[in-house]
Amino acid sequence: MTALATAHPASADEHTEHPHITKSPGVRFGRPVIRGTGVPVWLIAGFYKAGKTVDDVLLHYPDLKAAWVHDAISYYLDHTADIEKELHENRPDYLIEKHKYKVDERGILRFPRKANG
Repeated sequence: MTALATAHPASADEHTEHPHITKSPGVRFGRPVIRGTGVPVWLIAGFYKAGKTVDDVLLHYPDLKAAWVHDAISYYLDHTADIEKELHENRPDYLIEKHKYKVDERGILRFPRKANG
């Protein structure tokens, strides 16, 4: 096993109906991830929706296995509304608005300064 595959203890995982997908309160706020990796299902769903293949995903994440990626896609198809919500919540424009980030003239995100006091 790779270091990626053993990053999180399985004992904290909540099993799903998909063998390679788990939820754990301490990993990605309890959102579904590929077991032992922390790679969120919404990320794989984004590749899938963009027309990328499993091989394309594996080029970006070589420590993943094809079966895991297929299972993440299957989870997305079984839980489309939930994963679509996560995809939306992870869009840059949504995050910029939610957290009141500013984008400077060079395109760099700047965190808002907190007032002293």
